[in-house]
Amino acid sequence: MTSRKKENHKINRIGWLRATVLGANDGIISTSSIMLGIAAAHPDRASVLLAGVAALAAGAMSMAAGEYVSVSSQADTEKAALNEEKAELASDAEGEHRELAAIYVRRGVQLPLARQVASQLMAKDALAAHARDELGINEITSAQPLLAAVSSALSFSSGALLPLVAGLLCADGYRTVTIVGFSLASLAVLGAVAARIGGAPVAPGVIRILFWSSIAMGVTMAVGHAFGAA
Repeated sequence: MTSRKKENHKINRIGWLRATVLGANDGIISTSSIMLGIAAAHPDRASVLLAGVAALAAGAMSMAAGEYVSVSSQADTEKAALNEEKAELASDAEGEHRELAAIYVRRGVQLPLARQVASQLMAKDALAAHARDELGINEITSAQPLLAAVSSALSFSSGALLPLVAGLLCADGYRTVTIVGFSLASLAVLGAVAARIGGAPVAPGVIRILFWSSIAMGVTMAVGHAFGAA
């Protein structure tokens, strides 16, 4: 008897990958943009670094809170849908069986076989079968608020540290160029790694993130320069 090959599809990574990439991207972009905006107003090194530290702390907390609230709302919606489905199974199991079989028919399964599949799956775990095939809820996409919040906060902080290190180590006359260059290089690497992990094309992801990051940094620098001149 041959052993069953265990497949490891990249879609299984979508939950943690989304939160991690979003947090790191936001950490680099927002922190570097704030530091560049302050630097454009010609303050001293301490002011620029203080702005970066404040951006890191505030951004990490904001990411964690926002992710927790949004994913908790998703979890509440999923829970309500499952409770409703559980009640329907209790009150009309036969109707739910027909509904599940009809789903398989729409996917191309012949009706007699669809009924057999629905019967077997419902005999094993009726709620899980309807959650997966009717509601689209499974272990890959199900909401995990605390995991998403912690992942976002940690990834944001990790990303925000990069422009902070660049601002700390660079010479005063090269502060802006160093922060921009180091931040864009970090974003390009992050975009490439995320694309590779997710199995997506590398070039479009890198170009996309560099384009929008450059705009964010440029706008913030323009604002800082305008207020500094004023």
